[in-house]
Amino acid sequence: MTEISTPASTTPVDKVRSALLRYRVLAWITGLWLLLLVAELILKYGFGNDSLDFVPIVHGWVYFVYLICAVDLAIKVRWPLGKIIVTAIAGTIPFLSFYVEHIRTKEVKAQYHL
Repeated sequence: MTEISTPASTTPVDKVRSALLRYRVLAWITGLWLLLLVAELILKYGFGNDSLDFVPIVHGWVYFVYLICAVDLAIKVRWPLGKIIVTAIAGTIPFLSFYVEHIRTKEVKAQYHL
């Protein structure tokens, strides 16, 4: 006879943990694409080289997904509006997404004992 196993129920902490992981991954990807965007702008306007002209479009879409992941995490951990805005803006300033990701991760891990 085959035993049927039921999937384990997802707890709110599990949902926060998975939202945090998605946010962290997208924060790093967004930060890296933003650095590539800076390099593209230097090449384009400094040297007249358009070889990286695909970067702004890709960064825009990656940033959009980053915003979705940041808001998803913010809703799950109930961040105030100011913290959400600062976290969203972090994906537009070079190197800031790495720093803000580190700070937000520490805060969420401390709050939810992850």
